[in-house]
Amino acid sequence: MFASISGPRRPSPPRAARHARRLAVLATAAAALAATGLAVAATPSSAAACNGYVGLTFDDGPTGSTNTLLSVLRANNVRATMFNVGQNVQGNPSAARAQVDAGMWVANHSWNHAHMTSMNQSQMQSDLSQTNSAIQSATGVRPQLFRPPYGETNSTLQSVAASLGLRQVIWDVDSQDWNGASVSQIVSNAGRLQDGQVILMHDGIQNTRDAIPQIMANLNSRGLCPGMISPSTGRAVAPDGTPPPTTAPPTGSPTTPPPGGGCTATATFPNVWGDRYNTSVTVQGASNWTVVVAVTAPQRVSTTWNGTASWDSTGYVMTMRSNGSGNTFGFTTMMNGNSSARPQIRSCTAG
Repeated sequence: MFASISGPRRPSPPRAARHARRLAVLATAAAALAATGLAVAATPSSAAACNGYVGLTFDDGPTGSTNTLLSVLRANNVRATMFNVGQNVQGNPSAARAQVDAGMWVANHSWNHAHMTSMNQSQMQSDLSQTNSAIQSATGVRPQLFRPPYGETNSTLQSVAASLGLRQVIWDVDSQDWNGASVSQIVSNAGRLQDGQVILMHDGIQNTRDAIPQIMANLNSRGLCPGMISPSTGRAVAPDGTPPPTTAPPTGSPTTPPPGGGCTATATFPNVWGDRYNTSVTVQGASNWTVVVAVTAPQRVSTTWNGTASWDSTGYVMTMRSNGSGNTFGFTTMMNGNSSARPQIRSCTAG
């Protein structure tokens, strides 16, 4: 109903002018809300601009700079998945709660970032359960996703995670922020993201925070938006859990590479000695594959098997190609004084 107002009435402006005036009022109101720190909901037209989704993830939080990271994410309209370390949550529950309050998703990244593949089943169960409890106590949210530290996993760990209702999520793109990457390098690495893929980044790194506006500008230019990681598929989907309308269901044989780029490569570390260790990499999703692996200086790979290896100019990035010896290859890495670092799988490409 509209109230009747007595007295002389002004002539009604043309409809276009009235519409423009309403838009101006709405814009002013939105700006005022943004200035007070309140979220302004996206309009249907802006939501429709998303023709794909990617998972932006941040490991190892919460840290002393988590609130700064959250401010940057909110300023750039980003919702991300925070893979939290249990003991960090226990020590800083308010920062973990702030993640949820800022619209982020919280997930399990183990209790203290140990090499979990060296644990027995009972130890794995205790570690993940304790982390789940810490996150749920601090945030009120029960984690549904788990990322193993260093990307190290095996069938026992995956089984334990599944028994706790956790979907294991590795990554498709490594930002290399943990390896001292510059802002421009982080932005360039993020530029490889495709629909459904997930990128590894870390809480507490200044260059990562500085890269976020440029990462978002690149994604927006390609019609990609930050999304949630589906607990059922491990792929990025719309924030409400639905895939974009343009996403077609995968077709083909069981060996068809998954959407967005190929196969999956999983690294384990079956043998560790005082000066060296072995890495075993299992490829799923393709019989003809190329896997890119990076080692951390001053470590060096001394021996490889079950694949054809080549190296970039630095000697730290290895490209391994299938040579007919199956879907598992391996290599020995000399520690050279760095006993903690482990290789990072950058990509797995079918064909």
